Amino acid sequence: MATDGGGGGGASPPAAKKKANLLDPYSIKHLLDDTVSDVVKSKGYTEDTRLSNRKLVLGAAVIAVALLAQFYRVKFPQNRDVLLVCIAIFVVLNVVQQIVSYTKEKNAILFAHPPAGSFNRTGLVISSKLPTLSDMYTLAIANAGPLSKSSSEPVHFTKSVTKWFSKDGVLVEGLFWKDVEKLIDDYNSEHRSK
Repeated sequence: MATDGGGGGGASPPAAKKKANLLDPYSIKHLLDDTVSDVVKSKGYTEDTRLSNRKLVLGAAVIAVALLAQFYRVKFPQNRDVLLVCIAIFVVLNVVQQIVSYTKEKNAILFAHPPAGSFNRTGLVISSKLPTLSDMYTLAIANAGPLSKSSSEPVHFTKSVTKWFSKDGVLVEGLFWKDVEKLIDDYNSEHRSK
């Protein structure tokens, strides 16, 4: 297990202790993902919410169609055609929402715009994995526009979560911040070398 370490190379992590249930991989992943978001934002990146906003609009459209089907003024036998159209639209919108999640989001935990003053026009996609019966956490940083001329190779690391947590389940943020900051710096140096 990790021991208490110093702060990260850039901005220091918050003073409050973050704790996870070490028997729950979802709790561990959620805590690590939240901390990754904090580190990325401390490096000058801002969150890109365009995809989540589009998903919210799709969800609102699905709800509107369901409400129309439920509260249409005409009762059942006469509103059969309206119900069939609503069901078809409902299914199509849900399929579109699943396709967007599967193709765009994948394992992404954060989409970020480039920092202010950066020459890069595309942001970052930060994704993570923590398999259910494993302690190996994988964090990856890729370009949000992989077909862009300015895109660089994705970078990633895979490490055991035991390196960042004490026996009590407290996250040793200094160690984790250093690893995440190093990964961001590796990505940026790869980008500069191109």
